[in-house]
Amino acid sequence: MSIIEMKVPTIGESITEVTLSQWLVPDGAYVKIDQPICEFESDKATLEFPAEASGKLIHVASENDDLEIGALVAKIDTSVQEEGEKEVSTTEQEDKSDAKREKSEAESSPQKSAQEPTPEDHYAKGHPSPAASKILREKEIDPDTLQGTGKDGRITREDAIKAEKKTEVAIDKPTRESVSINENYSRSSQLISRSIRREKMSRMRRTIASRLVSAKNNTAMLTTFNEVDLFEVMEFRKKYQDRFVEKHGIKLGFMSIFAKACAKVLMEMPEVNAMIDGTDLVYHDYADISIAISTPNGLVVPPVHNVESLDFHEIEYKIKALADKARKGTLTLEEMKGGTFTITNGGIFGSMLSTPIINEPQSAILGMHNIVERPVVIGGQVVVRPMMYLALSYDHRVIDGSSSVTFLVKVKKLLEDPVTLLLDL
Repeated sequence: MSIIEMKVPTIGESITEVTLSQWLVPDGAYVKIDQPICEFESDKATLEFPAEASGKLIHVASENDDLEIGALVAKIDTSVQEEGEKEVSTTEQEDKSDAKREKSEAESSPQKSAQEPTPEDHYAKGHPSPAASKILREKEIDPDTLQGTGKDGRITREDAIKAEKKTEVAIDKPTRESVSINENYSRSSQLISRSIRREKMSRMRRTIASRLVSAKNNTAMLTTFNEVDLFEVMEFRKKYQDRFVEKHGIKLGFMSIFAKACAKVLMEMPEVNAMIDGTDLVYHDYADISIAISTPNGLVVPPVHNVESLDFHEIEYKIKALADKARKGTLTLEEMKGGTFTITNGGIFGSMLSTPIINEPQSAILGMHNIVERPVVIGGQVVVRPMMYLALSYDHRVIDGSSSVTFLVKVKKLLEDPVTLLLDL
């Protein structure tokens, strides 16, 4: 017997542990080399673990186990051959002529041989991708009830998003005359649930929770607020949007304008772009701005590098690419690294005001909120303008209160006069 041990591989220099989120192949089944056998969930991504050899799979670890790098996950018995791959026996050799005759008859028949592999036999059929699996778990939908539209019948993220949990509640509709008050009450009470369910937190959710608590406990975090009149920005986008799309093939969004404004001020105020490393302060001569992206698995903040040197369309391209990858669960560890400042936009969910939590080891984060038309006084006249509240949370150990207020005021002025941003004034 030849046994191959399958161990948790080195995934990234900052990752020391993963969670075995689910087995893709049952215990004792035959697997082929490079066939995904299970999924690992790290604090940053979900990864498939491929078989290192062909043979019989023997589970060692269980689903939801936390495994350190190098821990034993499974074994593969390579002495076991897949049915149909065993050597031809002596008896079969003696019946060679009969086999030839049967082969000839099979070739003349329009029906496929029973041994011929079909798409229905593929191991991926009915199996959800990592992103789809997370969505289905959140919706409490059994993958076995779905039919995948992906390659080899795999359930894709789009399949999971479209899927709806089927509920069947059979209730006879009584007539008003035939049902008493007590019967109505009894029937209604049967629909009231008092059940609970317990699920293990995903590794990403546990990591997010740990980092949020760390940021609250290990930084001197304060938040300063301001409001910005976005009338000029909206007029600017309205005037040039069609030409922008025609030339660059992508829309000019608010995020690239906010990112560009923040990057410009960060270059003028390096203390807001700094971070603590032991007893040192590390300053950055560039602005790598992390963009908060909501995904089915949680919030991720991949950075856009050197925003201070990018044009608006380049920022939009990079944000879109990162957002697409984040929602598909295909962001690489390298794409998640770094960042000197963060922008989060709770306004897309309707948030009016919030105090965002610092993304350690960074020292500041800007919170955008929803745009609301409100009456404001301009030049002694009351006018209705599209207003947004801005919040800057910062680490007071690194950034003084006066610097935080100044930073926010500078960003506000750039947004209220976007031409100065374009002309670098």
